[in-house]
Amino acid sequence: MSLKEKIKAKFQLAETRYSVRQIGKWLWQASRGNRLQAALNATIGLLFVAEALAQVWAIQHTIDVAAGNTEGNIYLAVTIVGLLILASFALHIAEIWVKNLLGIKAQNRMQQQMLDRLLRSEWKGKEQYHSGDVINRLEFDVVQVVNFITESLPNILSVLAMFLGAFCYLFSMDRILAVIVTAIMPLFLLVSKIYVRQMRHLSRQVRNSDSQVQSVLQETVQNRMLIKTLERGSFMVQRLEDTQSVLRANVVRRTKFSLFSNLIINAGFSLGYLIALLWAALRMSANTLTFGGMTAFLQLVNRIQTPARNLMSVIPTMASTFTAAERLMELEEMPLETQGDDITMQAPCGVRLTEVTYAYAPEEGNILDQLSFDFTPGSCTAVLGETGAGKTTLIRMLLALLQPNAGKIEVYDQTLVVENSPLLRNNFVYVPQGNTLMSGSIRDNLLLGNPNATEQQMWDALEKACADFVHDLPEQLNTACTESGGGLSEGQAQRIAIARALLRNRAIMLFDEATSALDPETEKQLLQNILSSHQKTIIFITHRPAVVEYCDQVLTIEKL
Repeated sequence: MSLKEKIKAKFQLAETRYSVRQIGKWLWQASRGNRLQAALNATIGLLFVAEALAQVWAIQHTIDVAAGNTEGNIYLAVTIVGLLILASFALHIAEIWVKNLLGIKAQNRMQQQMLDRLLRSEWKGKEQYHSGDVINRLEFDVVQVVNFITESLPNILSVLAMFLGAFCYLFSMDRILAVIVTAIMPLFLLVSKIYVRQMRHLSRQVRNSDSQVQSVLQETVQNRMLIKTLERGSFMVQRLEDTQSVLRANVVRRTKFSLFSNLIINAGFSLGYLIALLWAALRMSANTLTFGGMTAFLQLVNRIQTPARNLMSVIPTMASTFTAAERLMELEEMPLETQGDDITMQAPCGVRLTEVTYAYAPEEGNILDQLSFDFTPGSCTAVLGETGAGKTTLIRMLLALLQPNAGKIEVYDQTLVVENSPLLRNNFVYVPQGNTLMSGSIRDNLLLGNPNATEQQMWDALEKACADFVHDLPEQLNTACTESGGGLSEGQAQRIAIARALLRNRAIMLFDEATSALDPETEKQLLQNILSSHQKTIIFITHRPAVVEYCDQVLTIEKL
């Protein structure tokens, strides 16, 4: 076994998915738009270095003037120290200002970019990542990456500048001491690679378990009514405790490794400081070093060792950042949908399925098998079938969220026939099953269907969707809805969702059990309003006989 393999086995180093080079390239691309803040932070850091080294000289000069070892004005010397302290205050204020003013903008920008990338990716039907995990990545991992790019990297530059400046200053005063104090650095460089590799592995375990905790919290809060009615509150609390215990165990392992590593390195630093103290004391006792010189010695040793310690603190940050970058890179690996300009068909248009076959996974068997049907332009079709027959899968394929494993789906009008793709989604409007309102006002929800809709258009859509009850609400269109339409009944929320779809005004309308919460009379009136014009191709996924009566064709899907 080679030395590298022995070290890897000793520290149980795990293989990483991405190389340092790949992550570095990704971080460089991610830095676009954030480089101004990074440059400002780097400039402030370098000014801090200049101010700190100037303070060392000023304090040494003041002490030597006071002791009579150097000629000068004591008041002027103290004034210079005071001015340098004021400069330090000003730099601290500038540092905080840049961090708070530009830092949040940088985080917001990256979150927007990642969310946009996520929304443009293919939808697989079986999500690869839990929504709680995705939110955890978009929140905590983005913050980690942005802070590293805009703060940690510029800080490394100033740390290195401080180290080199202090070393040169000390070297000019005592070459032997400068070499002794920096002797720890080769050891630091030797162990850093092993340290980073293991910290990346341990940080990955912590971040993954943290995502699992957030996933449990999110699911529990979203489904608290179900949990309460099932009286399983204690079960969910225990489930949270189980995931939290895994998180705690991973944090403990990472902390133990970090403490052990820091103990070894800090012992070396402490030994170096004691040697410097002894050397300075011996020289001072031999009258080869002034009191001001000894003070400068000890300050410079601190100025050398502090950057080295800071570099040690950067390593865990770097490991955590590499982990965060890996988790964001995984999200970006999801393939994008077909990109390009929308293809708009002339209304009415139809959708034709030719021997369409689909399976979510080969081992699970086909959900749809050689299905052929023509939703002709201007028709109204009821899609029937028992649970699990593939009705929802059909909807997803019509919306180009899924692509057939075999066969084809075409959208056509009087002059054009185009194979279905995300570029044709602008011809569809979809009303999902259940309550799909978002938090905000009724107006906000309606404007999701058409951001340019006028007040009158919104009222017309509400009337057509049998949602006249909005007139009677105290704040009418400005009535607030909480998450999932809280504050409204299921039937009211459903009718507002239908009004939102009508405002979108597309040639093909898909309704997935969209009238399930309506009473028979309201449902009848709603169907009459929707079907009054034959300019739309309408597809109902339904179990309700009243809906079937209004349709001119029926597609029955048999469960395979």
